[in-house]
Amino acid sequence: MNGLNGKRQRRQPFLHESYEVKTTCSRANARARLPFLVVLLCLLSGAGFTCIAQAAEPVEIVIEGVAGNVRKNVLEALDLPYGLVKDGKADRLWLERFVSQAHQKVLAALEPFGYYSARVTIHLETREADTYRVLVGVETGPPAVLTEVNVSVTGSGASESSLLALVSAFPLQKGAVLLHQPYEQARQALQARALELGYLDAEYTVHEIRINETGRQARITLVLQTGERYYISDITLTGAPDYPDAFLRRYLTFAPGNVFSYTKLAESQLQLNNSERFREVAILAEKEQARDHRIPVRVLLKPAPHRSLRPGVGYGTDTGARFALRYRDLNMLQKGHELNSQLYISERLQGLTTSYIIPSDKDIRSHTSVQANIQKEHITTYDSQLLSLELARTSSFGNQKQGTAYVKVQQEDFTIGVQDSISRYVLPGIRFSDNHYDNLIRPSRGFRYALDLRGTDEVLGSTTQLLQLLVEASHILPLPWRLSLSTSAKTAVTFFSDPISELPPSLRFFAGGDQSVRGYAYQSLGPRDVFGNVVGGKNLLTGCVELQRALLEDWAVSTFYNAGNAFDNFSDLTLFQAAGVGLHYFTPVGALNLSVARQIGVDDPRVRVHFTVGFEF
Repeated sequence: MNGLNGKRQRRQPFLHESYEVKTTCSRANARARLPFLVVLLCLLSGAGFTCIAQAAEPVEIVIEGVAGNVRKNVLEALDLPYGLVKDGKADRLWLERFVSQAHQKVLAALEPFGYYSARVTIHLETREADTYRVLVGVETGPPAVLTEVNVSVTGSGASESSLLALVSAFPLQKGAVLLHQPYEQARQALQARALELGYLDAEYTVHEIRINETGRQARITLVLQTGERYYISDITLTGAPDYPDAFLRRYLTFAPGNVFSYTKLAESQLQLNNSERFREVAILAEKEQARDHRIPVRVLLKPAPHRSLRPGVGYGTDTGARFALRYRDLNMLQKGHELNSQLYISERLQGLTTSYIIPSDKDIRSHTSVQANIQKEHITTYDSQLLSLELARTSSFGNQKQGTAYVKVQQEDFTIGVQDSISRYVLPGIRFSDNHYDNLIRPSRGFRYALDLRGTDEVLGSTTQLLQLLVEASHILPLPWRLSLSTSAKTAVTFFSDPISELPPSLRFFAGGDQSVRGYAYQSLGPRDVFGNVVGGKNLLTGCVELQRALLEDWAVSTFYNAGNAFDNFSDLTLFQAAGVGLHYFTPVGALNLSVARQIGVDDPRVRVHFTVGFEF
């Protein structure tokens, strides 16, 4: 940064507010002994008041004349060198040398905030018992104001609209105070955007801030030369000969001829890592190997075993103790096809599910699948034995959206209340979901919604005619103080002309349980028959509001409110309510949840404990 008088001006990068105040003994001791009360007094002090950063032996630093981020930056600049204080005693000669250099350090610490005409006085006082006080007085003077700002782009990318937009939105304009943080952020963002667009040689041919002799006026000149745009040439994949080449290329978000992008390379590596098919993944692209601004890319893979057998145990209030055994083959027939088979056994639910997935060449989230399911469920509300087969075609719509068209054939033998029956259905339908959570194990923000429309008729060989729509949505909003607000809702509507008694349990709706209305037993809410037995309803409406507070690294507590019910007609809808508190512990494979919920709005409210835990190994 050159001054108008031709002298070189020192600049120091902005020191962020999160830096700790350290003014004595050693950096480790300073961090450990920073009193909360002193920090509070410093925050409350204004310019012109004395703020004692830390009254610790044997060196004390006192700052006068500045406050807030400016004061923090000055304190950071005056951090005592490691070793100046040893065995509780300060080296006098070293301290005097430090004080002699402090003047320039303070001036440099003021520059990021535009203060170039400041005056600084520093005095070293000797106190009793070989202790010292460094008095620093600061008169900032007026900040430097920009009289001229020239930001331009040259080269092949000079006409790129996104670069021109950043130039137009440059945060420092004529008449503004010269602040280094927004200047550096905008300068780096402009160059980073050029790199994203494939201009790998982009650099500033002119990068200049000039300060006049008074230190009260400044000029900015930035010229970004983009150079030529780079493209991707050949892509070679090695190390995984058992997988088809076309299958592996599904994981790549770039192709030959695309504009070169380090972001796309990183996305592709993440997708390959998340596929669980490879132990090691490396994507190499060396600019030095470019010919005519085209860069070859090499993808190096080390496959993991494609067959796995995983047992799992857990417990849930809804299911009771549970055990699962999962077999998985990720490369059936050496075509990248996937076979999944899971045996699950619990106190109330047992079954075997097997699926075969044929990936699509379109992308990694599109596929065709066949799933067979044998299931037996025995709970207080009903008994059910289900056999089903589903053929589905899933396609992706963007990064997070998925749509599925399916046909499900099922037969169900069931008992509800005093009714025993057998049903058969050929059930075509469509599903759509959109998931924007930032983490699937422990999300901190985002939303998800899903829709499922399914129906059938006796013409298709079904027991009855049926049309149902299911909609569910959830959202997490991060709040200050490590709080988060979670909301969720689920609704289902049945357009059905035949009696409800013709529907099997899998196509009726019930409420209550860990994932529904806590405070009530699993599937215990819904319309009742003449004998008082819960028989389920044609429609469903449930919702939850939960406020969660994170504790330490892996713990959280929450308070929640649930409401909902299953019903046949909206005119007869009665919402059952409950509220309570929860304790949560998060593991790499999921959360352990303990909730205590109390019923609301009933004559004899009860308290119910809900607990879910599960591990895979």
